[in-house]
Amino acid sequence: MSADVLRTLVFVAGLVGAAAFVIGLHQMNSPATARNGNRISAVGMTVAVFATFISLVIRDGGLSGTGWLIIVVGGALGGGLGFWMARTVKMTAMPQLVSLFNAVGGGAAALVAIDDFVKIAGTSDPDIISTTIFVALGAVIGSVTFTGSLIAGGKLQGLIAGQPIILPAQRILTAVLAIVALVGFVTIVLGAAGVFSLGAGASIAILALIVAAALIFGVTMVLPIGGADMPVVISLLNSFTGTAAAMAGFVIHSPVLIIAGALVGASGGILTKLMADAMNRSIANIMVGGFGTGDSGPSAIGAGAGAGVREISADDVAIQLAYAHSVIIVPGYGLAVAQAQHAVRELAELLEARGVDVKYAIHPVAGRMPGHMNVLLAEANVPYPQLKEMEEINPEFARCDVALVIGANDVTNPAARSDPSSPIYGMPILDVDHAKSIVVIKRSMGKGYAGIDNALYTDPKTGMLFADAKAGLEQLAAAVKAV
Repeated sequence: MSADVLRTLVFVAGLVGAAAFVIGLHQMNSPATARNGNRISAVGMTVAVFATFISLVIRDGGLSGTGWLIIVVGGALGGGLGFWMARTVKMTAMPQLVSLFNAVGGGAAALVAIDDFVKIAGTSDPDIISTTIFVALGAVIGSVTFTGSLIAGGKLQGLIAGQPIILPAQRILTAVLAIVALVGFVTIVLGAAGVFSLGAGASIAILALIVAAALIFGVTMVLPIGGADMPVVISLLNSFTGTAAAMAGFVIHSPVLIIAGALVGASGGILTKLMADAMNRSIANIMVGGFGTGDSGPSAIGAGAGAGVREISADDVAIQLAYAHSVIIVPGYGLAVAQAQHAVRELAELLEARGVDVKYAIHPVAGRMPGHMNVLLAEANVPYPQLKEMEEINPEFARCDVALVIGANDVTNPAARSDPSSPIYGMPILDVDHAKSIVVIKRSMGKGYAGIDNALYTDPKTGMLFADAKAGLEQLAAAVKAV
């Protein structure tokens, strides 16, 4: 087979891979087709990687033995580590894993851009102007994503305090770093354009300065953002990763990488906007410095119950659930922490066997990453039609007999509607307080990620079942069987 035919096949394979990415992304619009969408996207990536290998074989006489060794060993190590992490990670740690993958993707894109620039700096390459633009953009965006994602992951893992961290003169420092990166970008682009003489050494030094500024900027950008805003930050950094990958695709002339990166960047950007809207806050407001102190309050079961709080037993809750016509389950991060998704499905099946209509209310920012609750419940094989988004389920709360809240806090707080002084005022919430009866399973009266009290807990219709989510649900299941 001639080299020209191989190049054509490689190009076609790249288009097939890109088409698979588009189809897979479209399939992820619905929980019912999301798994199939992931499979299609994985097949597309496999085709794209294989096509890249073939292009390396036929391009410029192929790779040296050392080059192949680096690719094979690197692929085996990275692929093996990624497979192991994805298989062993707990659902509660999934947001941290996503942040880590964002960091790896952004860092890789930055390194690709830097390596290519080092090769062409100071040369008469005809594409040096466009390459320099994409290199600088890829290096900046990738570097910001790398350190920003590491800080976000550290906050989620508890290695860094969840509350906003403000360093002395931090906003001034952030502004200076942005100016340094911008001036450096303009300088190396004008140098590449021949506006003034800029040697290879000076160009590389300026790029190094830009990268250093971007790396520090990533830290100073995420540190002042509170834990309550982490789902939005993760989505934004994911968008950055895709954009950096697209820039790297322009640098190495890879259409499939450009398409894949653009898809991730665009979809991540749209998701970020939707998440910010779900919190009734602008992206700019979030990035300037969010609110939230991380999960706080007493950790002992039942600790903190005070005036106005009505404690209820598992037997009393079971009677309410067993004789209800309609029950809406509201899952939150507490469900994920306790790994209680299978327990809640078992309880729901017991209620359905008694003729109870069971639905799940999913808030866009419940948990610590976009779609956290959907993924968690899908893992337990909860039927997709039972998962209802906020806009669809809110009108049904007034007609439901029991709303069962499991570890959800800020997304059920009526203060978002009634208290203009609350930091979450105006944030769309699940209208749990409209239900005829409310049961909250929670370990304690501890505050959620926004760091504020939840007025729902003192509502006369609310009964507090103080328990670990999994243990509490198992108690309820046993009590329902006995009714």
